[in-house]
Amino acid sequence: MQPDELLRLVVDAAEEKKAHRIVALGLAGISPVADYFVICHGNSDTQVQAIAGEIRKKAEERGVPVRGVEGLDAARWVLIDLGDVIAHVFHRDEREYYNLERLWSDAKVVEFA
Repeated sequence: MQPDELLRLVVDAAEEKKAHRIVALGLAGISPVADYFVICHGNSDTQVQAIAGEIRKKAEERGVPVRGVEGLDAARWVLIDLGDVIAHVFHRDEREYYNLERLWSDAKVVEFA
């Protein structure tokens, strides 16, 4: 699966679980870590787990290997490594505290039609 297709899959999965303020950052040429970061949040531990679970489920259904999942039990900041796309699913409070969008301000925000 191409990175832009995987990005769309992750965003769609997050939207399906009503994730808030979904932002996709293009990291090509900025970081070797991944092509894209997807950042979103839920308003409860349960919603954070549901969003992360849906992203993981949709990736696995399409044969995308999930390289790692961190933070699922605490549900405050869940990181899902899909290789070319890394999803960060925050609890609302942690998203404001860590403010990844500011830390990666050199990255281009990807717009969706």
